[in-house]
Amino acid sequence: MDIEDERVTVVIASRDRRDELLTSLPAHRARVILVDNGSTDGSADAVAAARPDVRVIRLSRNVGAVARTIGVRAATTPFVAFADDDSWWAPGSLHDAADVLAGHPRLGLVCARILVGPEERTDPVSEQMAASPLPHDISVPGSALLGFVACATMVRRSAFLASGGFDPVVRFPGEEERLALDLAAAGWAMSYVQDVVVHHHPSPSRQPPGRRQHGMARAATLTALMRLPWRDAVGHIRHVAAQGPSHRSGVVRGLCEAPAALRRRRRVPAEVAEMRRLLVR
Repeated sequence: MDIEDERVTVVIASRDRRDELLTSLPAHRARVILVDNGSTDGSADAVAAARPDVRVIRLSRNVGAVARTIGVRAATTPFVAFADDDSWWAPGSLHDAADVLAGHPRLGLVCARILVGPEERTDPVSEQMAASPLPHDISVPGSALLGFVACATMVRRSAFLASGGFDPVVRFPGEEERLALDLAAAGWAMSYVQDVVVHHHPSPSRQPPGRRQHGMARAATLTALMRLPWRDAVGHIRHVAAQGPSHRSGVVRGLCEAPAALRRRRRVPAEVAEMRRLLVR
């Protein structure tokens, strides 16, 4: 295996996507930790047999995005790049992202430009990040962020762990928002750097749109309850619920899980809340 940068470990969390893993793993130019989320399709055994260089951590059940946190804890490098079983970092991008983090001690993470499919279309979310309305921070490169896409992000391991990683309340999907809020609250900057590239070839075995909308609405509700000022939280939850039936059912699910969120409630500082308001206006 060619290692592009000794400072980086790639962490992948996966469940029941054996074929996608066996296809994408050869594209990673780094040490790889695979955290298997209780797969039933033989993923962990297949990877262990085909790629003995990959460290496989086997979980007995699906813990969602917490699997990524387990992978980061197991890593020993200063920087960790996340990937999904259907994504990988373009040649040179692991090194370039590591250089950005090493050269800017205030940066907690770098989010890459996502190219989708063989046609390499720029993902619309990358275009949104490039046009971020947040004030530009001249001390760090790229566009300022208050959110990220996990499979296209390299984190400073120490900042990620100090901010709690991905938590067991939100789990998946939509796990990024709470972590981004906590990184900002701790004073970490986050940047979108478009010269750093991740390839994403979406797996055909994906959640139906309605189910994903439900999950994202649930996550938004729980994150709002955990971190936003009450006025912002109520307004945001109402806004999410108004977007359609799948969103409403996700909000209801989130409200049913409110006790767990409220036990972890820690309101973000006023300046972070104001940054978030800039994004939702």
